[in-house]
Amino acid sequence: MNIEEFRAELNTRLLIEKQYLTQEASSVNAEERLELLGKFNEKYKELIKRLAIENGIDLSESYPSEDSSDSENLTYEQIILGKTMNVYDRLSDELYEEITNI
Repeated sequence: MNIEEFRAELNTRLLIEKQYLTQEASSVNAEERLELLGKFNEKYKELIKRLAIENGIDLSESYPSEDSSDSENLTYEQIILGKTMNVYDRLSDELYEEITNI
């Protein structure tokens, strides 16, 4: 699985988690609703780990650099976080809007 496929699968699974949390928000008080944002953050981290395991990716392993003279050895985890953070940001912003407007 390449990084773009990983990102797409993560997006799908995070969207499902966001829907569950939005439903949960309707049954809790305002303070607990904001705590759902922290829960969403944890789901993001868990899903990255789960997808990595499912696809045989060692997150601590160095990501192969296209430039062999590149002195920065980034791990798969760092690359994945960098490539998927915008997915998380967009969905967490949507979740915030939805739970604060209940």
